[in-house]
Amino acid sequence: MKRPLASVSARIMNRARAGGRGGVFTPNDFLDVAGRAAVDQALSRLVKGSQLRRLTRGLYDFPKVHPKLGALSPTPDDVAQALARETGSRVQIAGARAVNALGLSTQVPAQSIYLTDGPSRRVVLGRRVVDLRHASPKHLIAPGSPAGTVVQALRHLGPARATDVVHVAARQLSARDKKTLATSVFQAPAWMRPTLVSIANAISGAVDG
Repeated sequence: MKRPLASVSARIMNRARAGGRGGVFTPNDFLDVAGRAAVDQALSRLVKGSQLRRLTRGLYDFPKVHPKLGALSPTPDDVAQALARETGSRVQIAGARAVNALGLSTQVPAQSIYLTDGPSRRVVLGRRVVDLRHASPKHLIAPGSPAGTVVQALRHLGPARATDVVHVAARQLSARDKKTLATSVFQAPAWMRPTLVSIANAISGAVDG
């Protein structure tokens, strides 16, 4: 039975509220509520009513609101995860974004790069860019995990800063993450392997040097 548009809109909005402000989603997230055409119409209605915000084609959010600044931009991670859900793919932060996430840099890059086994897509949100780049399996190691973030940070920084990565990652990774890293070592380039093994075998607090 076809649901009234008001009912579809209400169910979408209830789910957005349940997820909390800052949530990002695509129409695919609501296909269990109604068919695609009805979902698109409901989202358009909610945007016109200023209940939701359209970020770009096929991408919406329930924005956090600052008392002085107004609606805030969504986090790059939330945008990337929404795009990944749409295609049933996985994503992993990479480049300078991975270095920042690991705490090896305080600079927040304007461009947030993610590797994915899904299609490439680039989303521009004001001055921020979320860039999903399709990658082969050999470049997508332990995607979506802290271990994967360590690999990408090391790839970005190179051998010259491998020791820095060891010191930070050995403390930050849980025993489970280190196990994931250990099982992924042989997927990594040869130059990375000794560093990843050092991190995987490290006992927290034992790498003060």
